[in-house]
Amino acid sequence: MKKRFDLLDLDCANCAAKMEAAIKKIDGVNDATVSFLTQKLTVDAEDSRFEEILKQIVKVCKKVEPDCTIVL
Repeated sequence: MKKRFDLLDLDCANCAAKMEAAIKKIDGVNDATVSFLTQKLTVDAEDSRFEEILKQIVKVCKKVEPDCTIVL
């Protein structure tokens, strides 16, 4: 399943790159892109576990960029 989410308050391109790298390491994630310019997160992950994976993504993003919010 591939979904796109808006990001609020993503402050720097370096943080976006760190978030993307961390998300790609999550088990079940096939691919992910975090765009600083468009403030978007695109995730391709296993359909059956998508909600569980999304919760892990939120935690990872808060660790890298505490002020950034994923609009679900």
